[in-house]
Amino acid sequence: MIQTPPSQSPPQWPEPSEPEPTATGDDDRATVPHEGGVAPAVPDGTLEEKGAAVILATWRTLPNVPGVYRMLDRHGDALYVGKARDLRKRVVTYTRPERLPIRLRRMVAATHRMEIVTTHTEAEALLLESNLVKKLKPRYNILLRDDKSFPFILLTGDHDFPRVVKHRGPRTRPGQYHGPFASAMAVNRTLVALQKAFLLRSCSDSVFANRTRPCLLFQIKRCCAPCVDRIDGPAYDALVDQARAFLEGRSQDLQRDLARRMEEASARLAFEEAAGYRDRIRALTAVQAHQDITLPGLGEADVIGLHQAGGQTCVQVFFFRAGTNYGNRAYYPTHAREDEPGTILEAFLGQFYARQQPPRVVLLSEPLPNAALVEEALTLRAERRVRLLMPQRGDRRKVVEHALANAREALARRLAETGAQQKLLEGLAEVLGLESPPERVEVYDNSHISGTNPVGAMIVAGPEGFQKNAYRKFNIRQAETTADDYAMMREVMERRFGRALKEDPERARGQWPDLVLIDGGQGQLNAARGVLEDLGIEDMPLVGIAKGPDRDAGRERFFPPDRPSFLLPPNHPVLYFVQRLRDEAHRFAVGSHQARRKKAAGANPLDTIPGIGATRKKALMHHFGSARAVSQAGLADLEAVEGISAALARTIYETFHGTGEGR
Repeated sequence: MIQTPPSQSPPQWPEPSEPEPTATGDDDRATVPHEGGVAPAVPDGTLEEKGAAVILATWRTLPNVPGVYRMLDRHGDALYVGKARDLRKRVVTYTRPERLPIRLRRMVAATHRMEIVTTHTEAEALLLESNLVKKLKPRYNILLRDDKSFPFILLTGDHDFPRVVKHRGPRTRPGQYHGPFASAMAVNRTLVALQKAFLLRSCSDSVFANRTRPCLLFQIKRCCAPCVDRIDGPAYDALVDQARAFLEGRSQDLQRDLARRMEEASARLAFEEAAGYRDRIRALTAVQAHQDITLPGLGEADVIGLHQAGGQTCVQVFFFRAGTNYGNRAYYPTHAREDEPGTILEAFLGQFYARQQPPRVVLLSEPLPNAALVEEALTLRAERRVRLLMPQRGDRRKVVEHALANAREALARRLAETGAQQKLLEGLAEVLGLESPPERVEVYDNSHISGTNPVGAMIVAGPEGFQKNAYRKFNIRQAETTADDYAMMREVMERRFGRALKEDPERARGQWPDLVLIDGGQGQLNAARGVLEDLGIEDMPLVGIAKGPDRDAGRERFFPPDRPSFLLPPNHPVLYFVQRLRDEAHRFAVGSHQARRKKAAGANPLDTIPGIGATRKKALMHHFGSARAVSQAGLADLEAVEGISAALARTIYETFHGTGEGR
């Protein structure tokens, strides 16, 4: 647990001439006077001067101890999270913005408040910083965007007959976890091999307890059917031990043992038994053949290679367990162009292992600025020794070079795709007469069936392709019963840009589009344009895209606001690009509409009636048999239900029939 060290008088530090504020705090946090939403009074001046004054007011109260500091903007969102061996000496550097790079000067200018957490050691501060960056995703930190958890294989330990299953998430269930695997496909392939080789059960405990005869897996020789006593406990435990040996990397000894048993069975003329051993050996060989590279002496390790080009970075992570390659995954952290490879890799390690258990050894391609500190932090997280190594020769260097080669190739592919995307954006800007290529393109579309379950969809594209984490859907409410496409578009635009104006009136947070594309013709365009004009947004490039005659792709007509509509040649690359954008918006809108329709189809209309909770709904359903029967019941029938008063019965009746007498 991270706790605040005992209060101490900080060493003397050159102080400004203003009076010293008084700090208040609790057991876990050193709190400065303006925490909780009230910023300190600062003199008039530029934004940089105001931000520096806020930081200076915080700095006066800081002790010379390790900790984590957060810069917050006017909305309370984190701009930057940093750790320090000495908070006082670290934070003071931000009070002189003229000495900082442009990027950090912008951060200081946007700072309205700071939060401070002190820790016992710098390693604890590094762990806390990694967790906060992972959670808050501050704009000015190096960010790891991929939050997917890795799958494991679990050999359960809470049943007399353990089973082998795929597992994601917290490792709270008793048993042995083997992994991580880079993909679910690799796990599924290994599970099939384990079923063929060791015949362990994969069914749930409830299915196991209620079986009366073997299932299909027994028939196809993927289970030994312990559920119906086709194998006893000691024999099943022997199979479990063999599976454990295989997962721990002792497959060669296991294969030799199976080969010996196959020969013995064949010598006894027990050919069916020998064929079973043969099939198990083949299954083990098949899963081993899928390993790209193996290194038996490596044991449990992650191999991490970093390559930079074109202002971007790719980090490749290979997972080795028991000397076997469990696959790899590529990451593209977000960072400033001037960040050094070692700094990026250090930030990556902190965030990557914030959710993953560190292995015993991590092989790196780059030296870290604070290697000893990172190693200590990972050791604390794993609760055992973790070593960071940068091999220079031998087999370990070969696997690092392999990771580097994969990082280089993956980044080259990404840059090629990004370059092609950038050229398309430049072509789109030229066709539409924009001043510069758009960095953020938003495309809007609606989906409904005769006005029911209407959904508006917004997709976002930029130089790196579709930004799916920025997609938004709008469950349309006001125009739900009118089937008015124009009213639906107006509601979507009002909600999107009305909220944007409320949250970011100065357009300083980078979430405003450089171009808005509307899937529709002049009418849809006029509806969207009217909303923007009402909101006072007059400089937003807006274009409608109408499908061609008979809704043919390739004959789309463009509707700019201030000039005649036009067509592009059928083979124009920008036309194909716009079709991709429109099709993605349509796909997202239709999918969202179908999800809403499916949810509505399974909803109980009684849930929408005020005064009907779980108990009364249960009473109504038991009395009438279905929600449809409730909707057809009269007042007298409804009042006869236990727990339904006369007033509530009338409310239920009027919900389905309107006002009137129903006795």
